[in-house]
Amino acid sequence: MKKHISHVVIIGWICSVVLGLHGCSNADELLGITEVIKEAEHLAGTDLVLANTEFAFDLLAKIHQQQPNENIFISPFSISLALSMTLNGAEGKTQLAMANTLKLDLISLDEANQTYAKLRKSLQVLDTKVELSIANSLWLRQGVTFKPDFLERNQNFFGTKVAALDFDQPQSVGIINRWVSQNTNKNIPKIIDSISPQMVMLIINAIHFKGRWSKEFDKSKTREKDFQLLGEGTKRVPMMHQSGKYLYYSGSNFQVINLPYGSGRIGMYIFLPNSDTFLGDFLTNLNADNWKGWISKLHKLEGDVALPRLKFTYEASLNRVLKVLGMEVAFAPNIANFGGMRPVPPNLFITEVKHKSFVEVNEEGAEAAAATSVEIGVTSIPQKFSLMVNRPFLFVIQDNWTQTLLFMGAVFEPVIEG
Repeated sequence: MKKHISHVVIIGWICSVVLGLHGCSNADELLGITEVIKEAEHLAGTDLVLANTEFAFDLLAKIHQQQPNENIFISPFSISLALSMTLNGAEGKTQLAMANTLKLDLISLDEANQTYAKLRKSLQVLDTKVELSIANSLWLRQGVTFKPDFLERNQNFFGTKVAALDFDQPQSVGIINRWVSQNTNKNIPKIIDSISPQMVMLIINAIHFKGRWSKEFDKSKTREKDFQLLGEGTKRVPMMHQSGKYLYYSGSNFQVINLPYGSGRIGMYIFLPNSDTFLGDFLTNLNADNWKGWISKLHKLEGDVALPRLKFTYEASLNRVLKVLGMEVAFAPNIANFGGMRPVPPNLFITEVKHKSFVEVNEEGAEAAAATSVEIGVTSIPQKFSLMVNRPFLFVIQDNWTQTLLFMGAVFEPVIEG
């Protein structure tokens, strides 16, 4: 039999754009939001959300180890979602290894799928000041057979649109790119340039986020200030300023503040290590347990905040990171088992996991975008604080109701591209 290679590509997309805000209009809407809050609070305690949080910090630490002292910006939710969709087609030791890496080893696949379905629904019912929409699609090579159970799980739990295309026809690229453009508010007009003859499946998850700071920074107060780089160097950056009451906590070697978007469901948490604490050491020791402990200690306090503008892009292959975290078997030809996707032989295996992202933070709010692709082939409390973010720092954007980590960034040098 002639050997050939089949590919599946799973792409996760997240895009964030600031927008105008509107208030709640009536009592019925307020009651509806109350019910949403109750459901979200239940989701916050589920094994899936806890697993996603643990995986997120493991991933961040390993990426930093492989790219020390470099800016990092990832969407752990996009990566977890894309890999979990892939997990539905894995079997045997491959499924076990992927579940262990994603911290889902103590959760049944059905439970994970059902919780993802509820989480996806909850995240799309935000307050009227913030919008977060999620869309998934699965594109099949016409004439290639896939297991109905795999397709049905994607449709039922991830709301996936399933469509068959003749990948050999050039218009297929345009059809897929137009879907991506429509579901990212035209921020990503193109996600693929071509479709290789070996590709048999393309899975895309798109998440679109819009929001402004609850309290915007006054542009007239933005000033050029020095940002302390590693070593003795400094860099002049535009520093935004504001004062008020914030959720704040001062730990033994860091400060953390929550800057909310809209009415506060989604917030940006900024961790600033003390001047004698290296951000890299802070990242290495960061985990889900101390994250939960620190966030629980946040309290309202009057203070001053200075935050640099940011705008940069990030791109990384996650193959090495995921292998180190325990997913090596999924990348091994003739060993990986993705028999849940299509009959075997031929065997499928992951050839590459890519992550691309973009972030901009300014006086109005934040704009962020991330894409994850998985290719599979055959074979003590002060009275007032001052948070001057003028040295390397970490920021996390979280949905506070479900405690889902949407974005994470480590900034060693503020960059304003373009």
